[in-house]
Amino acid sequence: MMTESERTEDGVKAAVREYWDDRADSFDDDSQHGIHSGAQRDAWLSVLSVAGEPTKRILDVGCGTGVISLLLAELGHDVTGVDFAPEMLEQARTKVEQSELSAAFEHGDAENLARSTNAYDVVTARHLIWTLPEPERAINEWRRVVHPGGRLVLIEGHWDFDETFAGYEGIRDDLPLYDGRPPEELAAFLRERGIENVEYEPLADADLWGQEPNYEKYVLVGDAPE
Repeated sequence: MMTESERTEDGVKAAVREYWDDRADSFDDDSQHGIHSGAQRDAWLSVLSVAGEPTKRILDVGCGTGVISLLLAELGHDVTGVDFAPEMLEQARTKVEQSELSAAFEHGDAENLARSTNAYDVVTARHLIWTLPEPERAINEWRRVVHPGGRLVLIEGHWDFDETFAGYEGIRDDLPLYDGRPPEELAAFLRERGIENVEYEPLADADLWGQEPNYEKYVLVGDAPE
């Protein structure tokens, strides 16, 4: 029998999955999500160089439609993307089939990864941590699946809009990092969970988003302890 906590968590995750499944068909249409120009592609390739020299084994957690996964594959890395929303994964698989790139896309829970310990060199995630009921568990998992000294690369932000996203009204209070966090706060959150050498840089270049960003965005990098 499930505990009350497990029932609550299951309901929250089901609502999150439904939200992103509903957005899958149109997600890439937004210039802040998809790649819409050569300048935007080049800007993201430059940012993602923080993953290190190829070939790295990279797990892209919360990969969505595979935007970051495919850019990492273009850089020469061995990439597996995982996501909790099946419709997002279908979009990612279609894109890789229509490209000349190689990446695998599989169903997975960012807080409970069915992955071997020390299996990856890098874990990446873009705008994911705010959607998680237990972000502490997620960081522990990401730290577990990278080898000692492996890298975490998080692309995150802080928006604090007045209105709750449609579809999140009933679960907002169950998501500890809803609205994102300023970079210094998320950096402290990672350090408290044993991530070392944590640094961050703003992502204010309009080329990255296809427009001037309307809230604070940044890339945060840290290392699993040796």
